[in-house]
Amino acid sequence: MSEKTALTPATHTTPPAKFSHGVKKGNILQVAGQVGFLPAVEGQAPTPAGPTLREQTLQTFANVKAILEEGGATWDDVMMMRVYLTDVDHFAEMNAIYNAYFEEQGLKEAPAARTTVYVGLPKGLLIEIDALAVLS
Repeated sequence: MSEKTALTPATHTTPPAKFSHGVKKGNILQVAGQVGFLPAVEGQAPTPAGPTLREQTLQTFANVKAILEEGGATWDDVMMMRVYLTDVDHFAEMNAIYNAYFEEQGLKEAPAARTTVYVGLPKGLLIEIDALAVLS
């Protein structure tokens, strides 16, 4: 049986509780919910990438990608993504950002995805994304 490995890229802060930013076991990699915080700076509190959905979404993608890469995965290994928004009015804008981002990434096949509105994010944060990847 393969070991479970916690993943925390250098760009991420140490989690504030007993959880991991990502976990890999065998060829399965689960990325925990990520938000649009800028790369970690030692001794400083996490800082959002900016106040807009675009800024936060692009940083959230970068944070998810960093964990995928830490675990040896790419966007093409992602089977499922879940997107959580804090405002129903952000659906169309998020879809446009999502489509443009993955076109730029050269994604071969789109993963399954689900978007929902969730109001429990910390103040100022507009989006959270988690991902499930299966490595070949």
